[in-house]
Amino acid sequence: MAIWFPYLMTDRATLGNPQLSGSPLILVTPERNRIVVKAANRQAEEQGIRCGMTATDARAVTADLHTLDYPHEKEERILRNIGLWCIRYTPFVAIDLHDGLILDISGCTHLWGDERGYLKELVLKLRGMGYYARGAIADTVGTAWAVARFGNISPIVSSGEQAGAISSLPPEALRLDQEITDKLHKLGFHTIGSFMSVQRTILRRRFGESLLLQLARALGSVDEHLTAIVPPVPYEERLPCPEPVYTPEAIETAIEKLLESLCPRLQSEGKGVRKAVLKCFRADNKQVQISISTIGGSHSISHLFKLFCLQTEKIEPAMGIELFLLEAQKVEDIDPVQEKLWAGKPGLQDHALAELLDRIAGKIGPDRIKRYLPSEHYWPERSVQLAASLNDKPQTAWYVAGPRPVRLLSQPEPIEVMSLLPDYPPRVFSCKGKRHIVTRADGPERIEQEWWLGKGEHRDYYAVEDEEGLRYWLFRSGHYDGENGHWYLHGYFA
Repeated sequence: MAIWFPYLMTDRATLGNPQLSGSPLILVTPERNRIVVKAANRQAEEQGIRCGMTATDARAVTADLHTLDYPHEKEERILRNIGLWCIRYTPFVAIDLHDGLILDISGCTHLWGDERGYLKELVLKLRGMGYYARGAIADTVGTAWAVARFGNISPIVSSGEQAGAISSLPPEALRLDQEITDKLHKLGFHTIGSFMSVQRTILRRRFGESLLLQLARALGSVDEHLTAIVPPVPYEERLPCPEPVYTPEAIETAIEKLLESLCPRLQSEGKGVRKAVLKCFRADNKQVQISISTIGGSHSISHLFKLFCLQTEKIEPAMGIELFLLEAQKVEDIDPVQEKLWAGKPGLQDHALAELLDRIAGKIGPDRIKRYLPSEHYWPERSVQLAASLNDKPQTAWYVAGPRPVRLLSQPEPIEVMSLLPDYPPRVFSCKGKRHIVTRADGPERIEQEWWLGKGEHRDYYAVEDEEGLRYWLFRSGHYDGENGHWYLHGYFA
């Protein structure tokens, strides 16, 4: 079975923007110094808009035309997601770029009565999902592909009737290059049947081997090999209950049993959980769930169990829970731990540290924990970057030649300053309405602007201490000239 999505990308855009439903829509892209139409929905095509037109010409056709940028290189991902959904109808689904799927439906159609019922069920389901689809069934991929796109009679080709099904279709139905189809039309071959009986030697000499190959594939004399979509292996465990359970102890026991089944499997494959969801199906036909996430992959039963225990109070058993389902929605490869006692100080590689951070994140939230790495920039606010995990390595060393505050502001705050002489450190500064009298000061430390990132003045930094013993990091931007001496607060020392 071949499935064709003539409006794949515009249908996907409409699903993401429901307000565009029923309106003319085009997706455009730059091409040879022009903005051209890459895809158009049915409403736009009915008004005369075609792919390849310039966006300006398309807008001249209709006033209520909607325009979006074409999302390049997303066709395969969209088709893969639809193909994974289609696996419920057949175990073999292949992607047909850029707008179709190929299904091997051998031995599957009887589950829906016959081939016609199978085709109707699948196409109507896809249309109900928001994708306009056409399908066709034949003995060969080539014939099914041709009938799905160019056929206008029956979408089901009887066994052995490929030649009759494609004979009235245009040469484009054989999936030929544009150069070959143009040559065929130029010579008067406007249908496949018009050259199907021509001698092979003549066709090969005139049009090359590809024409004969595609014709043979459509007729079934040459096999066509496809690569099926491989669905992701689900990491999940189920635990049905003989009687509905209510108590926190019973829920925790169920979680522990599920982890005892899931974690050994992950460990044997060298993987660890990054995100897991526990779904609880209640006796009143409702579902409640909790989820956990880890900073690093883990298959430790005790660690994951502690994380779930922090969330179990959110589970409302009501009339009782009949089924527990544990899904590891996100896993990652992890290095196996050597079977030996750790010596010395493992630091960031210590699994106990990662487990501690996971427990803290479970209480206060993962967004409250951050790790920073040095970045090769002069200005302080650019010299740090956020690390994604404990495994990230610094690309450069921390700057240690001069004092740096414990708390660095992401953006310097302007302050008012009084000093004895223009180039001296400040004696008094005011910030947020509070006046600070400076008793000690170190500096200046000059930090130049990075000319390749932007234009601006240099900075002269001072570490100062006020009468209360609090220390601040201040700087003056540029040279003091009596009018433009701008001072800023950039950080706080301990």
